[in-house]
Amino acid sequence: MTSPGFQRLALIASILALCVVVLGAYVRLSHAGLGCPDWPGCYGQISVPTETTAIASANVAYPDRPVEAPKAWKEMIHRYFAGTLGLLVLALAVWAWRRRKEPEQPVGLPVFLVGLIVLQALLGMWTVTLLLKPVVVMAHLLGGMATLALLVWLTLRVGSSQKMVTGAPPVLIPAASFALIVLVMQIALGGWTSANYAALVCYDLPTCQEAWWPPMDFAEGFKLWREIGIDYEGGILGNDARVAIHVAHRIGAIIAFLVIGWAASKSLARSGSETVRRTSMAVLGLLMLQIGLGIANVLMSLPLPVAAAHNGVAALLLISLVTLNYRLRQR
Repeated sequence: MTSPGFQRLALIASILALCVVVLGAYVRLSHAGLGCPDWPGCYGQISVPTETTAIASANVAYPDRPVEAPKAWKEMIHRYFAGTLGLLVLALAVWAWRRRKEPEQPVGLPVFLVGLIVLQALLGMWTVTLLLKPVVVMAHLLGGMATLALLVWLTLRVGSSQKMVTGAPPVLIPAASFALIVLVMQIALGGWTSANYAALVCYDLPTCQEAWWPPMDFAEGFKLWREIGIDYEGGILGNDARVAIHVAHRIGAIIAFLVIGWAASKSLARSGSETVRRTSMAVLGLLMLQIGLGIANVLMSLPLPVAAAHNGVAALLLISLVTLNYRLRQR
């Protein structure tokens, strides 16, 4: 049996990972991603400069990025939370390794998570040093979501001493797996939209710029690698490239709605497990909420609370689909 302490630590790490994902979205959406122009500190300090002399020195050292305390604090709070999460994941890995000879103790996943956290730290550093390069920002988002999903899977795995028999037919597993893949792809599209500042380029629904198929430049919009040294804050793409990204995200949202809704409805109708049915209902509820938030973002011109909630619900939808996939595999 896995230690109850390990179970609690895995749950705490999962909750903290969700907080880090939401905080990261809030930092990005409030244009505070370069609130601290260096890494891992802030203007060469472990905290935001507050004294007059420290602020003056920071402004001399970074003349292109003078101290803006509100933005800097948002960035540093996110870093503090992420650093704490890294320590918790390291503790999980050490704990798992020390108890590796116990039959119910998972070891590979906690150790893998340490490597993923290290990669996330590097991506966080490159996000700053490469001046919000879109491919790095998107990769950082996906890394955060992957960390969250794997921590949730670990928490589910060690959450009970006995395996639950769901009574769900095996045919449901491919549908749930496909839905999870589609969701990850849509999250990546959302991250690319945000990183390229394309969320507001289409101000109407269901059309975009009052056209069903406006001029779009997909080749330019989905060019992943661009020059190093360019400041990408605010975006550098033209209108047609941003429209291509936004429309692709809308099409992806329709596909995700249909696929995830189909998989959850199928699991709800055909599963003999009350746990699977409840999880399927949670997936459907979060899916409807997410679509509503996406529409509200367009109609309300991306208000920060709604935009941050859109990212947060995407993370909750990911958790619910990971849970559904896990439950369907218990037999």
